[in-house]
Amino acid sequence: MKIFVADNYSEMSKQAAETVIQLMQSGRRPVICAASGHSPEGLYKEIIERVRKKELNVENWLFLGLDEWVGMNAADEGSCRHHLDLALLNPLQIPEERICFFDGRANDLEAECQRIEKFIRDQGGIDVAVLGLGMNGHIGMNEPGVSVNSHSHVIDLHPITKKVGQKYFKEEKELAQGITLGVTTLLDANNLIVVISGKNKADITQKVIEEEISENLPATLLRNHPALRIYLDSDAASKIMAH
Repeated sequence: MKIFVADNYSEMSKQAAETVIQLMQSGRRPVICAASGHSPEGLYKEIIERVRKKELNVENWLFLGLDEWVGMNAADEGSCRHHLDLALLNPLQIPEERICFFDGRANDLEAECQRIEKFIRDQGGIDVAVLGLGMNGHIGMNEPGVSVNSHSHVIDLHPITKKVGQKYFKEEKELAQGITLGVTTLLDANNLIVVISGKNKADITQKVIEEEISENLPATLLRNHPALRIYLDSDAASKIMAH
């Protein structure tokens, strides 16, 4: 586990983007797993800016979604796919055939999980997974108590996730379940990049970095990954810096 602390959000986003871009040069058709949410948005802006300036070509990149609310897909405002479309996929003009994303409205969610796992296998694995950190320590929608041995699965949402998730919607939504890449799926990725920003994440960041590895704190399950990099702005790092 390598931890990088930047003075501010913008600096953190630049550093994380540099690393992602470098790591994505490795494969012929490298797969980037992209989390929706506010922390990675700056990183995505950096990538978009490089492409716009013709300093970066992402035409061979494949984009994999991390998770989705059950009952939603790209057509739903506030869905993970909708959020990622706005933050990354639309600005980069990524065609649908280079995107693989959970459909939370699918009739058979188990088949949906298998479809995603098959896509990952067929591509030879995930090159880079960009992740955020939930207020309850979740990664993707792998909630407290999740098995370290989980592949893509449907999960009942934790009360904190249901509450925090409301920020993505204009009016209150009934959020009951999520469909997500599992912990094992993420641990099998070549590189894990976790971006965490803001004072409100300082307590949970400290726990994830300093407390014992436990399924009750899902993000700690990533600590044994040989290529885990955690990028923090000074606000998110404030509790660990106090030592």
